[in-house]
Amino acid sequence: MALPPQPPPAGARDPVTPEHWASRPPSPAQPLLKQEAKEEEEGEETGIQGAWGTSTPEQRRRGFGEAAQPADSAEEGQAKAGGAAAARSGSPAGGAGGGGEGWQRLLAWLQRRQPQCCPCAAPLPRSAAHCCHGGTKMAALAYNLGKREINHYFSVRSAKVLALVAVLLLAACHLASRRYRGNDSCEYLLSSGRFLGEKVWQPHSCMMHKYKISEAKNCLVDKHIAFIGDSRIRQLFYSFVKIINPQFKEEGNKHENIPFEDKIASVKVDFLWHPEVNGSMKQCIKVWTEWSIKIHNGSSEALSQYKMNITSIAPLLEKLAKTSDVYWVLQDPVYEDLLSENRKMITNEKIDAYNEAAVSILNSSTRNSKSNVKMFSVSKLIAQETIMESLDGLHLPESSRETSAMILMNVYCNKILKPVDGSCCQPRPPLTLIQKLAACFFTLSITGYLIFYIIHRNAQRKNKPCTDLESGEEKKNIINTPVSSLEILLQSFCKLGLIMAYFYMCDRANLFMKENKFYTHSSFFIPIIYILVLGVFYNENTKETKVLNREQTDEWKGWMQLVILIYHISGASTFLPVYMHIRVLVAAYLFQTGYGHFSYFWIKGDFGIHRVCQVLFRLNFLVVVLCIVMDRPYQFYYFVPLVTVWFMVIYITLALWPQIIQKKANGNCFWHFGLLLKLGFLLLFICFLAYSQGAFEKIFSLWPLSKCFELKGNVYEWWFRWRLDRYVVFHGMLFAFIYLALQKRQVLSEGKGEPLFSNKISNFLLFISVVSFLTYSIWASSCKNKAECNELHPSVSVVQILAFILIRNIPGYARSVYSSFFAWFGKISLELFICQYHIWLAADTRGILVLIPGNPMLNIIVSTFIFVCVAHEISQITNDLAQIIIPKDNSSLLKRLACIAAFFCGLLILSSIQDKSKQ
Repeated sequence: MALPPQPPPAGARDPVTPEHWASRPPSPAQPLLKQEAKEEEEGEETGIQGAWGTSTPEQRRRGFGEAAQPADSAEEGQAKAGGAAAARSGSPAGGAGGGGEGWQRLLAWLQRRQPQCCPCAAPLPRSAAHCCHGGTKMAALAYNLGKREINHYFSVRSAKVLALVAVLLLAACHLASRRYRGNDSCEYLLSSGRFLGEKVWQPHSCMMHKYKISEAKNCLVDKHIAFIGDSRIRQLFYSFVKIINPQFKEEGNKHENIPFEDKIASVKVDFLWHPEVNGSMKQCIKVWTEWSIKIHNGSSEALSQYKMNITSIAPLLEKLAKTSDVYWVLQDPVYEDLLSENRKMITNEKIDAYNEAAVSILNSSTRNSKSNVKMFSVSKLIAQETIMESLDGLHLPESSRETSAMILMNVYCNKILKPVDGSCCQPRPPLTLIQKLAACFFTLSITGYLIFYIIHRNAQRKNKPCTDLESGEEKKNIINTPVSSLEILLQSFCKLGLIMAYFYMCDRANLFMKENKFYTHSSFFIPIIYILVLGVFYNENTKETKVLNREQTDEWKGWMQLVILIYHISGASTFLPVYMHIRVLVAAYLFQTGYGHFSYFWIKGDFGIHRVCQVLFRLNFLVVVLCIVMDRPYQFYYFVPLVTVWFMVIYITLALWPQIIQKKANGNCFWHFGLLLKLGFLLLFICFLAYSQGAFEKIFSLWPLSKCFELKGNVYEWWFRWRLDRYVVFHGMLFAFIYLALQKRQVLSEGKGEPLFSNKISNFLLFISVVSFLTYSIWASSCKNKAECNELHPSVSVVQILAFILIRNIPGYARSVYSSFFAWFGKISLELFICQYHIWLAADTRGILVLIPGNPMLNIIVSTFIFVCVAHEISQITNDLAQIIIPKDNSSLLKRLACIAAFFCGLLILSSIQDKSKQ
């Protein structure tokens, strides 16, 4: 026996209430009702769905309400074809606040309700599903009200406040740590670190670059380097030389000097055999030295003599260190069980005594200042982890020697070549002219908003309730002060300025730590399983059951974006099968771009400049700001130029004469062939550019396009990125055309719970789709060469994309549900993709940001929480600014466009001035 329904309170929605409840007539007894929200008029015109959510700009400015996120391009057109979608609350779980009242209504209803039972003759499943005192409906109500209660007390707003507090505390802690421990990352590189896995060395707080042959020669040109010591220093010498010349062989007398010279690169590296610190070494005034416990049989007299020799040579070392880089290599431990009989006198206890003597004497050799001789103690830590792999107990395995040699290369070359992924020993880059101007702009915006805020607070104080002297009652002066566009503008730029300061601190100011990535299968697949479980847990019924409806495309973008984030932070690009599947996800984003924009233009026929500016602003605003603040070229954020160019290609293709839209084509089938002809010419143009690299590079090397698409002085990277997914946008446009044509002719069954086709056809297509999906996965997993697989990828990636669409949409029950967890992330997928470059990853995606050192799991949780909150806030800021900067009035819009054009002209001029000053 079902309960009679009751109208819900305003704004409430119940995502888990059984669907048949919502279809019954209203009655005062039902506690909750799933309410269908409608898309706002602004979203209808611009493709930005529910940009303000369930609150007004005034409410959002004062902290009330949560804003729904704008839809990305992939589903914009479909929203117009398939109906409106609801604005969502700011929580992955969905729902609204007021959880306390919901529990009170539930308890009151339980007290009024008379106990009734279902007919005994009813079958067991029906009885279990519809019996009033059964646990099914009570569990659903409790589950829903529990989610509402959580959302009431923990909203997106409170999460952002918590993220802000966390950032301030972490910044203060790191700043205090830097002042206490010093800000020289070279000291950390030389003295501390740990192994990631077996062979990857991770210095404390910074990233180590792996130098290539050309880089090493470029850094060491016209340099003379000397390694002085015993056989273990000789090993380090060989490893260092092999970075410059991998073919260099370990030949010659082991107990004599060994020279190396590369005349082309003008690099000279020598090994000088001096196993002891003695008069001979002092005579040569050599600063890198080693010693031998074996020669003196480990006697205490030898230690005393060693201290005397170090004391006498220390002033010479300091003098030489004023004009050269001097490193004292501490002795590595030995594996005593493997030492031969004539080396048994070498013990780790005596080695420690010699090391302590050297450190003590060299650090105290200068008065009232820090010693210029640097201690290379990190090799000792490396040896402690790998000495057991030694063949004789004394000499380290080759991998350990290579690590020590690479550390030396980083110590010297990082400050010269400044590699992106070599943050150790690199000073903070100086501010450019554009960055200084941006800092001034944001400072003025923050100041202006504070002035507005103070004025507003003073106005509120003047409007406080006053007491009526005659009646003794308080009267309120109710004045609805409209929010000016200038105030919203200043508030948005104020928040954006604070966020950009966090970006700069994370990836430019060397305040927070950075670490190298290290891939393991568990670091990639375990988080994938975790988010999959969360995504399945938060599932709701869709508002509509059409193919690729809005909730479904949001869900699709959401889970793809989360997988890509995990792929980036785990360093899974080194594992080719994962790389090939991620390439399909990137292609799927572009497929949605072609599908969504084509659907919008085909159905709405809106080719106005307002629509174009809205989309371009939404796609590019954050990237332009980051190019200015982080001093990076536009092409560095490659995905945004990619979707921007493809949007313009779609727009030009459909806007050119003759403009063919659905309304025109319905009257005459000839127009369908005309549109197919347009698409055919587009395909030919794509093929021409794909196989004419010269023509492609000439087009995008023209000024000012070159300023947008050049990276490292050429457009090759842009050509590679464009060519890798060159057909998939066309596939998305073609799929949209075919689907909308079938939908118009009512070939598809898109009702709730109905399969998309007849049972036989649906089963056949499902079988083909599953086989195709698995076939592609097997092929991608068997790839052996990345270049060969990338060559085939543009032609075959659409197979897995179409297979996924059919598997997801043919069964009616699959189209009727979606994951609100994934859909929430899908609404901010663009911001997540861009923000990860600097505030989740580090060193421009090459490393990992470390906010909490020493605890990788807690660090990932905290940095992810802050990262998601920042991305959500930037999405809201972008929507706010889009309403102001891109007005609907054409005359006002043209004036704004003129100002924007002047801004970019000024930016190009300043960029040219900067480039000349760098040269």
